Amino acid sequence: MCPDNMTKAAEFLLMGFHDLPNSKIPLLILFLLIYIVILCGNIIIIFMVTFNENLQIPMFYFLKHLGVTDLVFTTNVIPMMLHIILNEGITVSLAQCTCQYYVSILSGCMQCFLLAVMSYDRYLAVCHPLHYISIMSPNVCHQIVIGCWLLDFILITSEIVLFGKLQFCGLNSIDHFFCDFGPLVELSTSDTSVLMLLDFAISMAVISIPFAFIIGTYICIFIAILRIRTRDGRQKTFSTCSSHLTVVCTYYGTLMAVYMGPSGGNSLNINKFLSLLYIVITPVMNPIIYSLRNKEIRETVKKYVKNNLYTNNN
Repeated sequence: MCPDNMTKAAEFLLMGFHDLPNSKIPLLILFLLIYIVILCGNIIIIFMVTFNENLQIPMFYFLKHLGVTDLVFTTNVIPMMLHIILNEGITVSLAQCTCQYYVSILSGCMQCFLLAVMSYDRYLAVCHPLHYISIMSPNVCHQIVIGCWLLDFILITSEIVLFGKLQFCGLNSIDHFFCDFGPLVELSTSDTSVLMLLDFAISMAVISIPFAFIIGTYICIFIAILRIRTRDGRQKTFSTCSSHLTVVCTYYGTLMAVYMGPSGGNSLNINKFLSLLYIVITPVMNPIIYSLRNKEIRETVKKYVKNNLYTNNN
């Protein structure tokens, strides 16, 4: 219960980029264009992988689901962020804020699982090519993705249940452009020690452990590549992993920038701007990286465009 001199907060004021009033229009245009690129890029990849037989392989199957999580993650945050910029702050209910936080952390953690699974896929393709097809069968790929979603749902839901018990009294202003864990916990008047401990444990399970697994698989991959005698063979083998490795470095690099960034009086402002890295930059980089660095996707897109142009001309 809230003290007698404080009222229970039923709504929150998301202030967004209130400290940059003169940048309202440029920010609005910039993030709108980025969001359009994210939508178009990921939808193209999802469409191509789903309906093109040449892309019906495990690596692209996992890439399709990575594109789905990118779409869910960005659509959960960016439209509201545009609304905040346009109106210089908006008011959301506690239920809306909790729902946004739930979806963002659910899709964000799923990305960690998918990147780990994709690294295992590359490990099998490079280190155990003769057994790759039998191990990474379509049924196994389906089961892996379903298992990741179930594990993700169980872990994140347990945190949300505990989060839903927090009390918010008095101040209800959040100096952020979406409902993030840090600002909400700092605003709560409840004891958050148990929630913080659970959040740390879940972070280890969905961020640190998959990252360690990815490092382990790539150590094995690099050792296998170094054993290839020809230079062309090494380059060709490494090229099959380069897109995924670039995405891993981009994603985990932005996460580390956010969660290992400097703390202090301006920590919330720093966190707010660093959050843009993994909310905006990473999702827009994923389709670009895979489109530019993956020959199969490039050729499929070119073929599809040529066929459409030929059909329209006739």
